[in-house]
Amino acid sequence: MEVKTDKNYDFDEIESKWQAFWERNKTFRAGSAISKNKPKFYCIEMFPYPSGNIHMGHVRNYAIGDAVARFKRLKGYSVLHPIGFDSFGLPAENAAIKNKTDPAEWTENNIYSMTTQLKRLGFSYDWDRSVVTSDSSYYKWEQLFFLQMLKKGLVYKKISNVNWCESCHTTLANEQVEGGKCWRCGNDATIKNMEQWFFKITAYAEELLEDIDGLKGWPDKVKTMQRNWIGRSSGLSIFFKIAEDSPEEGVEQNDNVIEIFTTRADTIFGATFIAISPSHLLAKKLIKSPEGQVELEKMIHNSLISKDIAEKKGFFTGSYVINSFTGKKIPVYVANFVLTDYGTGAIMSVPAHDGRDYEFAKKYDIEIIKVIKPEKGQGDNLPYTSYGELINSGDFNGFSSGEAIEKICAFAEDTGIGKRVINYRLKDWGVSRQRYWGCPIPVVYCEKCGTVPLNESDLPLVLPRNVIFDDVGISSLEKTESFINAECPECGGWARRETDTMDTFVESSWYFLRYTLADRTERVPFKREDIEKWLPVDRYIGGVEHAVMHLLYSRFFVKALRDLNYFKMNEPFENLLTQGMVVKNGAKMSKSKGNVIDPDELIKKFGADTVRLFVLFAAPPEKDLEWNDSSVEGAYRFINKFYRTVTSCADSFCDTEKDFKITAEDEINQNVKKIIYKLGRIIEKAEKEMEGRYHFNTIISSSMELLNDFNDFTAESIRDKIVLNKADKYLLKYLINSIILILYPFIPHVCSEAFEIINRENMNLEKTLWPEVKDTGYSPEECNIAVQVNGKMRDLITSSINLDDEDLLKIALNSSKVRKYVTDESMIKKTIYVKNKLLNIVI
Repeated sequence: MEVKTDKNYDFDEIESKWQAFWERNKTFRAGSAISKNKPKFYCIEMFPYPSGNIHMGHVRNYAIGDAVARFKRLKGYSVLHPIGFDSFGLPAENAAIKNKTDPAEWTENNIYSMTTQLKRLGFSYDWDRSVVTSDSSYYKWEQLFFLQMLKKGLVYKKISNVNWCESCHTTLANEQVEGGKCWRCGNDATIKNMEQWFFKITAYAEELLEDIDGLKGWPDKVKTMQRNWIGRSSGLSIFFKIAEDSPEEGVEQNDNVIEIFTTRADTIFGATFIAISPSHLLAKKLIKSPEGQVELEKMIHNSLISKDIAEKKGFFTGSYVINSFTGKKIPVYVANFVLTDYGTGAIMSVPAHDGRDYEFAKKYDIEIIKVIKPEKGQGDNLPYTSYGELINSGDFNGFSSGEAIEKICAFAEDTGIGKRVINYRLKDWGVSRQRYWGCPIPVVYCEKCGTVPLNESDLPLVLPRNVIFDDVGISSLEKTESFINAECPECGGWARRETDTMDTFVESSWYFLRYTLADRTERVPFKREDIEKWLPVDRYIGGVEHAVMHLLYSRFFVKALRDLNYFKMNEPFENLLTQGMVVKNGAKMSKSKGNVIDPDELIKKFGADTVRLFVLFAAPPEKDLEWNDSSVEGAYRFINKFYRTVTSCADSFCDTEKDFKITAEDEINQNVKKIIYKLGRIIEKAEKEMEGRYHFNTIISSSMELLNDFNDFTAESIRDKIVLNKADKYLLKYLINSIILILYPFIPHVCSEAFEIINRENMNLEKTLWPEVKDTGYSPEECNIAVQVNGKMRDLITSSINLDDEDLLKIALNSSKVRKYVTDESMIKKTIYVKNKLLNIVI
C-alpha cells in the first residue's frame, strides 16, 4: 500500500472552512415540516444565560447534545436541534447599574459574543429558530398565557412571606439563598411580608406527582427529587382557637385560629403544645415580649443560613391555644424545626409519640402525655412512634390507631373543628420580581375598577428603554412615569401599571415550544401541528440542579397550556440526561476559586475538535469531569494521528468504485477480514451507546484501537510487500469511512475534512448515512471472557470461541488473579456462564 508524505493538521483552516460551509448551506436547518419518510428527533440542551462568555460547563453540555443530534442525522432522522438565550434576569440589570449602560444593549452584546463562541465550537444548531426571551416578540406570548391563566384561576395575588434581598431589592427563591445570603450579591437575606403574584401550580400537584411514573426516560434521582418536592400526604387539618389571657377555668377563645396539619390524628389527645415556624404569619402577633421578637428575628436569619436542623431550638411565645378535643389550654412555641413551606407552617406536638417533639419537650420541660399503648413486643419506652391501642383519649379509648384516625377525622368534620385534606409540600409558584429587567406583568390598578388585566389586543406590553438606573436598589419601573401611568382597559380612567416583573423561570418554562415555530412572522406563539410533530422533546440535556425548579415548572406549564387548548400533550420531555459538572482539583470551576479554564484559549491552542473530544472522552456524561491538561493534549495528538492516517492512505482508495460489490469469487486478505469483523462489533457497540447510555468514551476508545489496528496492518503490508486486490481496497476504504462516521459526532470538523479527502466526488458528509455492518464470512477463533467472583470482576481472559463452561472454568482457575479469591475448587457453589462473554464463579 502506497504511503504519502504526512500533512500537518491545520485546525484553524479546517474548522473555519467547515463552519462557513455549514452556515452558507444552512446544513442543520430543520425546515418547516418533517419528511414523511424520516422519523423525527428533537434534541435540546438547556439554553444559556447570555453572560458574555461560554464556560467549560456549557461546552460539555452542548457537546453532548451536538454529538447526539449529529448521530441521529446520520441515522436518517429529521432532527430539530435549536439554541436560544434566557436573556432576562438580574445580572444584566446589575451590570447596567454598575456600568451606566442599557441592559438591552449589554444583553445584545453578550448574545453576539456567545453566538460567535458557539459557532466557533461547530455546534450543529438551527440558528433560524433561535429565541431571545427578552425580545418582545417572545414575551408577548408569555403575557398572553398569563392573562389566559388569570382568567382560568391559575394566576392570583396574595400577601405572603418571601425571602428578600435589600441590596438587590428583590424576592429570592429558597434555592437562591445560600448560607443566609443572596446568591447574586452576597448580602444578608431577610424575610419580608409582601403582596405577590402566584401561579397556582398546586392545582396540578396530584397530576404532576402521578405522571412522574410515566417518565421512563428520566433518571431515578430526578424523579425522586420531584416526588419529594411535591410531597403528598393525607391527614387532618385541625383548627386550634387562640386563647385569651384569662384564668384556666372557663377560658375564653379568640376568633383567630392556628390551623395545623397532621397525619396522626390518633395522637390528638396527647398534643401538649403547638409549634409554629419562625416565618408563620401569626408569629409576631403571638409573641408577647420584646425579647421574643428579637429571638424571632435571630431564628429567621438562622433558618436562611442553614436548612439543616442539628439542634431543636425554640421559645415560648407567651400565647396559648385550646386543644379542641381535650378543652385544655396548651402553649404555643416558635420552633426552628417547623417548616414554613410544608402543611400550614404549624404543627400539633405530641412528645410521647414523636421523637422530635419528645426531644423538644424534654429540653423545655413541657408536659408529656402517653395516648398510644404499644403493640405486643414493642416495649414501653418513650417516644413510641408506631401504632397501637388508644389510651387517655376520652371516647376513643380502646380503638386501634387505624380505627381511631377514621373516627377522629369524622368527628372533627361533623363538629367543624377540622377537615380531611390531602396536603402537599409543593407551594404555589411566586413569580413577582421587584426588578426592571424582566417580562412586564400585564395588569393595571384602577381606583374605580381594582385590578384589571390588559386586553389581549394590547399586547405586548413592552418594557421601556432608556430608564433611570442608579444604585439605590429600587426598580427603574417604579421611577418611570411614562410606564406607570396607564389607561384603565375597563373604564378608560387613570390607572397605575404593575411594576413587578415575572420570574425568569417563566421564560424558560415554554421556550422549547417556541423552537418548533419555523416562521417567526406567524402571529402565534407556536402551531398545534408543529407541537404534534416535534414534541415531546426526545432528548433534553442539562444540570440536575434544575430538577425541582425549571423541570417542574416546565411540566406545569405544559399541563396548563394543554388545558387552555393549545395542544393535547401532557409532558414536555421524553428523555432527560443530567450531565455532571466540570471540576478542577476536586472543585467546581469558578472565578472565586481561580480554577476556571477559558474555552477560547483552548480553541486557539488546540482547535474546537480537541476541546470537544476531551469533554466527551474524559468521563461518562452523568459523571463529574475532572480537568486534566495532559488529557487535552492527548486528544489533540489523537486527532493529528487520525488526520495523518487519512491523508497518508487517501490515494490508495481513489480508484475504488463507490458502488463496488464483493462477490464470492473475491479472495479477501485474512487480516482485512479480521479488522472488518472488529469494525462491525464497534459499529454495533457505538449504535447501542448513542441510542441509550451515551458513554461516548467507550466509542472513542474503541475507534482509537481500530485506527491503531489499521495503521499496524498498513505498516505490515508495506514491510511484507503484500499485494491488495480491489476487494481489499474497497473494504479498507469502507473501514476508514466508517471510522470517520463513527467519530464525526464528536469531532465533526476534521471528520468532514477527512471524508472529503477520502471521497473526492462526495464532499458533504451530512448526506451520508451511518455505516452498515459488512459480513466478510470471518468468524473469530478466540474471544475475551470477563471472569467474576461473586459478581465482582477479577480478570479478563482469552479463550477459544464457543468453549463450554467446564473447560472455561479450568482456564479461569489458572489465572493468578482468580486464584487469589478461589484458592480451592471445593469453594465453588456454582458457575454462571454467558456464552463468549462472562463467567461468574459463585463461592
